[in-house]
Amino acid sequence: MKKDDARTLHPAAQEEKRKTAVRLSENGLSQREIAEQLGVHYQTVGRWLAKYREGGVESLLRQQRGRRLGSGRQLAPDEEADLQELLRQHTPDQLEMPYALWSREAVQELIRQETGLRMPTRSVGEYLKRWGFTVQTPKKQAYEQRAADVQQWLAVDYPQIQSRAKAERAEIHWGDETGLRTDCQHVRGYAPKGQTPVLRQNARRASINLISTVTNQGKVRFRIYEDNMNADLLIDFMRRLIRGSECKIFLILDNLKVHHARKVKVWLSDHTAEIEVFYLPPYSPELNPDEYLNCDLKAGVHKGPPARNKDQLKQKALSHLRKLQKLPVTVQAPCPQSAHFPLDRLSCPV
Repeated sequence: MKKDDARTLHPAAQEEKRKTAVRLSENGLSQREIAEQLGVHYQTVGRWLAKYREGGVESLLRQQRGRRLGSGRQLAPDEEADLQELLRQHTPDQLEMPYALWSREAVQELIRQETGLRMPTRSVGEYLKRWGFTVQTPKKQAYEQRAADVQQWLAVDYPQIQSRAKAERAEIHWGDETGLRTDCQHVRGYAPKGQTPVLRQNARRASINLISTVTNQGKVRFRIYEDNMNADLLIDFMRRLIRGSECKIFLILDNLKVHHARKVKVWLSDHTAEIEVFYLPPYSPELNPDEYLNCDLKAGVHKGPPARNKDQLKQKALSHLRKLQKLPVTVQAPCPQSAHFPLDRLSCPV
């Protein structure tokens, strides 16, 4: 009789053969006779019967094959927990390590420092994957930014602005400037692997500038201009904001030099009943939701066929901005205490 390799059988069939071998043995058959009936080697029958004598019926049940979970690891569970805590709570420079971010090499060095173990880079990658760490592009933040100033603004300054706006029935506007150029490349597209697509652009670039505001309710106001921003342009834009609003305006700006110009301050002092300006902490563009609107604008402008001149660039910008003006729910600025303005509905990646 042809003998089968019992290891190739389904686990349930393997169990049944083992149990049958025990029953036949208890009925007085020899190992060779049982092996002949079941189509397996007599030594296999011997192993099954030996297991049964040692562990009973439980030993005949199918077992999980392969290495047991957690066995063979180089790090103990408490070491893994300690390392994960260090990775989550600290950056490499905070631990006086010569790395900007947690790369596999940086984690490899951390493991060596903490445990004395020289782990291969590939194994480090497996541990990071098991711990739920993935490769990510970092958000950029100005080195000069002071965390204490940001926290003060989020916890104290902005809530005060909100309270005053509610009491005085004022409208909060977040303002910012940006520029658009015909040679600015924000789009991505699919192409065969190894064949980089070509986007034909004019050698002579054209550019325009924009100042805009967005409110917490999604209202968008803007003005396109060609010269550099100066005090007169800023004052003119604020006049337009006042004319287009039925209530007082609280305008929040960054610390661009022109925003603090003497001429601007004098004009503001004469219009305190209509508009007030507040300033974000230095080097903190991520606190301004209008930055995200600018990013969405650039993505929208450069999504279609490239603009070939200034007029086309201006027309594309106007078209996108007017579309956003009709979609206040899409662009409404959330509260700054909520994860620094995650405007997920805009197309800007942050």
